[in-house]
Formats: sequence, structure tokens, C-alpha cells
Amino acid sequence: MSSESTKRAVVLVSGGMDSAVTLAIARAQGFSCYALSVAYGQRHASELQAAARVARAHGALEHKTVDVDLRSIGGSALTADTIAVPETPGAGIPATYVPARNTIMLSIALGWAEVLGARDLFCGVNAVDYSGYPDCRPEFIEAFERLANLATKVGVEGAGMRVQAPLIRLSKAEIVREGQRHGVDFAMTVSCYQADADGHACGRCDACRLRAQGFADAGVVDPTRYR
Repeated sequence: MSSESTKRAVVLVSGGMDSAVTLAIARAQGFSCYALSVAYGQRHASELQAAARVARAHGALEHKTVDVDLRSIGGSALTADTIAVPETPGAGIPATYVPARNTIMLSIALGWAEVLGARDLFCGVNAVDYSGYPDCRPEFIEAFERLANLATKVGVEGAGMRVQAPLIRLSKAEIVREGQRHGVDFAMTVSCYQADADGHACGRCDACRLRAQGFADAGVVDPTRYR
């Protein structure tokens, strides 16, 4: 494997603030970045449009969007219209958890990385200010990295794969500050679970509350466009 290929990375880019900061960090670390978004049947396309903006703004060499129909199995407020997006904090894993979403997204990223000759996957999962999703924990990232090195040709015959989650132990305020340090324009990102067609946020869902609190705690003006 060439030295050039070892500096390639596939970065999951959802269109939200965390993945935008993650892409900026990967670029700052000298990686040639390939941005991957997944249209999985989420409630709106605004975040995918934001992902395209983020990929362009932060120098991704290519941005690919892969279609996966998780709406066909449902089970989440983001993939089933019969389940409402909660607008008040609750106990336990919330209805916005999408079964197997991060496992599926990382698996697609892993396949593309093998094709590209990339050794690194980046994702913006966060275990501090997050919604309680089991697939955002350090244990999940560590387990997926083990899987990646068991299940791939490069893992068995090559130098191995790394799964990097640079935001996993940061608070939302720390993520805001890290984004500022790397020149991220948060106004181009969309985090809301139920944004409208123009990307305007509801200001009530869990994602909106966490995002707004992060800007407030960081002492940074919130650039989110609310409807």
C-alpha cells in the first residue's frame, strides 16, 4: 500500500454540525477525504443537501450518497411516519434511535474505503452530549474497528483499518469551539430531526435542544435558521 493511500480517509457526513467538524478535523490532519452520506429514508432531504455543502466547503475529493431503505423496516421516529418525533426530554433510548443505522453506515464506509485503498474511517459520533444512542458509545466504535479488521482483505492481508471518532468524548460546547478553530460555518449545517424543505429547524426536538445548548455553553451566537 502506498504512502499516499494511507492518508486517504472515508468520512461519514450527515449534514449536521458534528460530522462537519469531523470532516474539518480529518482534513486538518492531512487526510485526503472522501465524504459519504446515506439516504436511509430519513424524514427530510435537507440534511443531505447540507452534507453536499459541507463536503464542498471542506475539500472532500469526492462526495457519494448511497441509498439504503431503512424506512422499509421502520422502528424509529426518523423512518416511520406513525412514530412522532419527541419534543420533550424522556428517559431511556429515545424514539429517534434508528436501529442499526451507524452499523450500516460504517459498513458502507468500510467497503468504499477498501476500494479506495483508505485505511481510516471517520465518524462524528459523540458519547457526552448525545441522545442515549447505543451506537454512539466508545465501546461500539472499538467493536466496529475489530470487526473491520476481521472482515476485510486489508485487515487480514494489509496494514489494517482504523475507525476514528474525534468528537466522541467532547461536549457539544467543545465541538462548537473545535469547529470554530477549524473554520466550520455552522450556518450551512442542518441538525434538526424535522427540518423543513429549506433546512429551517423546529427548535423543539432533541437534536435542536442539544445544538442550541452547545452554542449557549460555548458563548457563541447560534447561527441555526429556525422556522
